[in-house]
Amino acid sequence: MIEMLDRLFDAAPLLALFITISLGYVVGKLTIGQFVLGGIAGSLIVGVIIGQLGIHIDTAMKSVFFALFIYAVGYQGGPQFFRSLNRRSLNQLVSAFVMCLVGLICVLVSAWTFDLDRGTAAGLAAGGLTQSAIIGTAGDAIAKLGVSAEQIKIMQTNVAVGYAVCYIFGNLGPIIIVTWFLPMLMKWDVRQEAVKLAREMSGGKAQLEPGQFNAIRKVNTRLYEVATGSKAAGKTALAIDQDLSDAAVESVLRNGEELSVTDGTVVQAGDKIAVTGMVAVMKDVSGYFGPEADAPDQFQLVEEQREIIVTKPQFIGKTIGELHEELSVQTRHGVYLVSAQRMGRNLPNLHGLELHKGDELLFTGAPKDLDRVQNLIGYKITAAAVTDFVFFGIGMALGILVGMIEFRIAGIPVTIGTGGGCLLSGLLFGWLRSTHPQFAALPTGASNFLRDFGLAVFVAIVGISAGPQAVTTMQQYGLTLFFLGVGVTIIPQIVVFFFSYYVLRIRNPIEALACVVGGRSANPGFAALLAKAGNATPVVTFTVTYAVANVFLTIWGPLIVGIITKNASP
Repeated sequence: MIEMLDRLFDAAPLLALFITISLGYVVGKLTIGQFVLGGIAGSLIVGVIIGQLGIHIDTAMKSVFFALFIYAVGYQGGPQFFRSLNRRSLNQLVSAFVMCLVGLICVLVSAWTFDLDRGTAAGLAAGGLTQSAIIGTAGDAIAKLGVSAEQIKIMQTNVAVGYAVCYIFGNLGPIIIVTWFLPMLMKWDVRQEAVKLAREMSGGKAQLEPGQFNAIRKVNTRLYEVATGSKAAGKTALAIDQDLSDAAVESVLRNGEELSVTDGTVVQAGDKIAVTGMVAVMKDVSGYFGPEADAPDQFQLVEEQREIIVTKPQFIGKTIGELHEELSVQTRHGVYLVSAQRMGRNLPNLHGLELHKGDELLFTGAPKDLDRVQNLIGYKITAAAVTDFVFFGIGMALGILVGMIEFRIAGIPVTIGTGGGCLLSGLLFGWLRSTHPQFAALPTGASNFLRDFGLAVFVAIVGISAGPQAVTTMQQYGLTLFFLGVGVTIIPQIVVFFFSYYVLRIRNPIEALACVVGGRSANPGFAALLAKAGNATPVVTFTVTYAVANVFLTIWGPLIVGIITKNASP
C-alpha cells in the first residue's frame, strides 16, 4: 500500500498536496473543549506524515501561494492598520506593539539560552506567538543566507517543526489567560463587565452561531387607515416624518390607487398608509394614524438591505448618535441602520459607537432613499464585486520588489523577503481602496479565498517538504521546544497586561483583555473572550490591536533569522 502511494505521489505530486490539505482540515476539525486545532496546523501535521514518503514539490509554488496569502492579509488589514495610527487609539497601539516586542525578546532569549538555530528559533516564534506568516517570511530570509543548500533545507524544516510543536499551546494559552487566569487574578466577572460596558455605550448584543439569526427586527412596516380627526389627516408626508422622527411614510393608497409620494403629499382621512420605522416608534403610532389595515392584494412595498462603506471625511470619528442627529429628517427619511461591521467583525450597533473609515454599515430602506444616504456617507459595497487585476498585479509586483531590498540593523543584514514585501504592499493597497474606492478592488470573497487557500497550500507544501528531517528535529529538541513555546506564549501576555493596565491605563476589563488577544493576533482567544462577554463589546479594541500585531509579528520572521547567528549543522 505504501509503495503504491509512493509511486502515485512521485508521478503526481499535486495529488499528495490536495490530499494533505483535505486530510489536514479533517484533522483540524477535531475539538477538545473550546480548543480546535484548525485546518492550517492540521495540514502541517498531515503534510509532515505524508512527507515521510520523500515527495518532491517545486518550491516556487510554495513562494507563489505564500505571496498571495500575505498580500490578502495586508489588504484586509490595511484600512484598520493605518486608522489605528492616531492619538485616540495610541495606548492600544502601544499595547499591541509592546506585546509583539516582548514576544520577540522571549524568543531571542530562549534561542540564545538553549542554543537554537535560526530555523528553530523562527519556528518557536511562529508557534508560540501563533503567527503562521512567520513560517514564510523566515523561510524567505533563510533562503538568502548564503549557506549550503542542505543547511537551508534543514533550517526551513526546523521552522515548520517548531511551529507544529508550539502551535497547540500557542492557541490554548490565550484562551486560558483571558477567560480564566486574568479574570480570576483581577476578580473580574467578564460577562458582567461586558454588560456594564455595553450599557455605557447604550447597549450590546449577543454573538450568534453560524446559521443563527436574530428574529427580533429593529425595523418594521405596517399599514394604517387614516381616521377622520387623527393627527395625520391633512398633514404632508414630510410633516408626519418630522413628528415621528424614526418612522416614515413610504406609500399612500387612495381609493385603491397608489400615489407617488413626495415630501409635499398631503395625507387625507380614509387613505391607507404604509409606514416603516424603528419598532420602538411603531408600537406607539396607531393612535397617530388610526387602526391598522390589511394590505390590498398584489400590493408590494419594495425595500432593500444595503451595505455602505464609510468614506466621507465629515463622518469619520463621529458616533452613530451624532450621525443620526446631523442628518435631517428629510435626509434620513426611510433609511434605518441595522448593523455595523469593521474588518469583517460585527460591531455593537450602539448610539456611542465611533465610526472609522472603511466601516461597513448595513441599512434598510427603499432604494431611492438608500441612494440619497449612500452619496452622503460613502459607497455601496457591491460596487467592488469585480477584482481590479490591474492594481492587483501592480501590488504583487511592488511587494516582490520591496522584498528584494536588504538593510542593516546594528550591522546585521536583514531583508523582509517576498512575504514581508507583499504584506506591506497589501497594507498600502488595502488602505488605497478604503480611501479611493474606485481603485484596487479586491472583493471580500476573493481576498478570503486568496488568504485561506494560499496559506493552506503553503503550509501543506512546507509539511511535505519537511519529511524525515522533521523527525530528527523532534528527537533533538523534544520537550524542551514545547516548554519554550509555553514560555513564549504565556510571558508576553502577563507582562503586557500589567503594563497596559498600570502604565497605559487601559483599565476597562473588556478592553484590557481584548488588547491581550489582539496583540497576540490570537483568534481562538478572541472567540473565547466573545463567548464569555456574550456581546460584541471586545470587537473594537481587538480590531485595532490585531491589525498592528499582524504586521509586526510577520516582520519578526526575517528579524529573528538576522539576529540569531547559529546555523543548523548538515
